Amino acid sequence: MSDWPEGRNGGPDERYGRGSGSPQPEGARAMPHVRRRPTPPQSPPRIPPQQGQGYDGYGETPGYDSGYNTGQVYGGGQGGGQRGGGGRGGDSGYVQTRPAPNWGRRIKVGALTLLVVVLAVSVGTYFWADGKLKREVDLSKVIDRPSEGDGTNYLVVGSDSREGMTAEDKKKLHTGSAEGKRTDSMMILHDGSNGPTLISLPRDSNVEIPSFKGSESGKTFAGTGRQVKLNAAYAEDGPELLVRTVEFNTGLHIDHYVEIGFGGFANIVDAIGGVEMDIPKAFKDKKSGADFQAGKQTLNGEQSLAFVRTRYAFAGSDLDRTKNQQKFLAALASQTATPSTVLNPFRLYPTMGAGLDTLVVDKDMSLWSLGNMFFAMKGVTGGEGTSMNIPLSGQSVNGNLVWDKDKVKQLVEQLKNDEKVTVKGS
Repeated sequence: MSDWPEGRNGGPDERYGRGSGSPQPEGARAMPHVRRRPTPPQSPPRIPPQQGQGYDGYGETPGYDSGYNTGQVYGGGQGGGQRGGGGRGGDSGYVQTRPAPNWGRRIKVGALTLLVVVLAVSVGTYFWADGKLKREVDLSKVIDRPSEGDGTNYLVVGSDSREGMTAEDKKKLHTGSAEGKRTDSMMILHDGSNGPTLISLPRDSNVEIPSFKGSESGKTFAGTGRQVKLNAAYAEDGPELLVRTVEFNTGLHIDHYVEIGFGGFANIVDAIGGVEMDIPKAFKDKKSGADFQAGKQTLNGEQSLAFVRTRYAFAGSDLDRTKNQQKFLAALASQTATPSTVLNPFRLYPTMGAGLDTLVVDKDMSLWSLGNMFFAMKGVTGGEGTSMNIPLSGQSVNGNLVWDKDKVKQLVEQLKNDEKVTVKGS
């Protein structure tokens, strides 16, 4: 009687484990067909059985494998997950799967890369702009200075310098061809905790030239009580004497000096695409080249220069001109400090280049201080600050404008203490 179930391969003489006395070697027993779930391949992958080595009878001759059965199950080739015997034309049955992308890590790497690029561009821009500043004014040469107060005081000067301008530029901008340079406008900008205050100093203001040290010679010149127009101080010995004269006649300490010429002014306006102004009344001036209609309009560089230089078309002459200068500079600052300019390198770099190429500042001026001045100027029209002419009491016998000493003293005390300005200007 046979001990082997029906359907198994082999017989009693072929059963597994004959022992060492058998003349035939031990072989692997053919196992019944067992359907197993495919498992991920282990590393290193096994080589699938070659043709003719199948062991479950799918299209192959029944019999034993050529080697020991290790229990490794190979998936079918093209059976969509069904186990095969590595038959003809089939693949190995292994499915290579890629790990899911780590989006969190990718976002962090991208953000870090962007940060590095922004920092590199910012640092590069800083040194590029810093190298363009003309730090030519040495305030350490100014003698007998008033004590410092709270906040920061800038003396902002517009000069009639024609440096770098061609003959065609001078004709186009109606600047004339006078040699040297003189002050065309002067303003004190106070930046403090109570908002910015912009004070125009008419160039025809009657002031006293005090004792001073020559900016070039280093020689001290004693004051003689000379009464001159304010712009004469600049013409006599440059920015250092102008600062000395303003400090002496006001008692206010000037922290920084900023000057820009005709050409740089016009270039800045053109670089930002013009400045929108609302002109309440039409006016024309042959000397400055001004010819404006009433209403809102965008002024280019040439028109802007004509607008801020015009005085003969107004009844108030220089006083009306200083009011227009304040109005324009505040609009220029407001329209320049916008995302469309600051975040657009095709507008930012030309704007900075146009201004910095012709900007003259003191030796201690940093880009940070210059930026603070710019935004303080913007705040004048943003409802955060005040603009005014220095208080006047009338005219002197020589036709110069005389300051109201009592009001000027009160104004300076409020600025020194960084208080809210209550004094009214002219």
